[in-house]
Amino acid sequence: MYGKYIKRVLDILLSLMALPFFFLLFLVLAPVIYASDRGSVFYNAYRLGKNGKRFKMYKFRTMRVNAPDLRNADGSTYNALDDPRLTGIGKFIRRISVDEAPQILNVLKGDMSFIGPRPDLPEQFSLYVGEECRKLEVRPGISGLAQAYYRNSIDWKQRIALDIYYIDHICFWLDVRIFFKTIFSVIKRESVFTGQPEEREEEASVLEKII
Repeated sequence: MYGKYIKRVLDILLSLMALPFFFLLFLVLAPVIYASDRGSVFYNAYRLGKNGKRFKMYKFRTMRVNAPDLRNADGSTYNALDDPRLTGIGKFIRRISVDEAPQILNVLKGDMSFIGPRPDLPEQFSLYVGEECRKLEVRPGISGLAQAYYRNSIDWKQRIALDIYYIDHICFWLDVRIFFKTIFSVIKRESVFTGQPEEREEEASVLEKII
C-alpha cells in the first residue's frame, strides 16, 4: 500500500512544497553557473528509471562545457575533489550538495522519488548480475539508503546491494530514517567525493552499519 500509492502522493506534495525553494536557488545559482564559462545552467543526462525506462535526469551543471566522460573502475561516474573538469562554482555546488536540487522536477514528473535507489547510467544495465536488476522495480530516488549512510565511500556493487535491501524492506519509517540521515550527511559533508580504494569499507560491514 505505502510503496504503491502513498509514497507517490507524498512525493507530489513534498515536491510542490519544495518548488519555491528550488526557484530561489535557481535565481541565485543560474547567473553564476552561466558566467563561469557561458554554458548551460543545467546538465541533463539519461538514466535508468522504473522498469528500465530511460528518462532525462536534471542537475545543476558543475563541469566545464564539453568535459570528457571519466569513469571509475566499476563503471560508475568519476567524482573526486581534484576532478579537473569541475568549474569553480561547480566544485562549491558539489561541496554543499545542491547539484541534485533540479531533480525535484523529476519527482514531480514521476520519473523519480525523493527516496529510492540512485539511478544508473543506461549502459550499466548490461553489467547487472543475478538479482541486481531488481533495483529497477521502484522509482529511483534523489537519495537512497546507500547515499544516506555512505554517499560516495562505497563502490557501485555495494550500493546495489543496499538498493535491493531497501526494496525488500521499503516502508514509511525507513524512508523517514533515510530522509533525515541524508540531511545530517549533507550538513556534515560526509564522503561528498569518491574515496580512494583504501578508504572504502569492506562489503561485509556495509549492512552492519545500518541494520
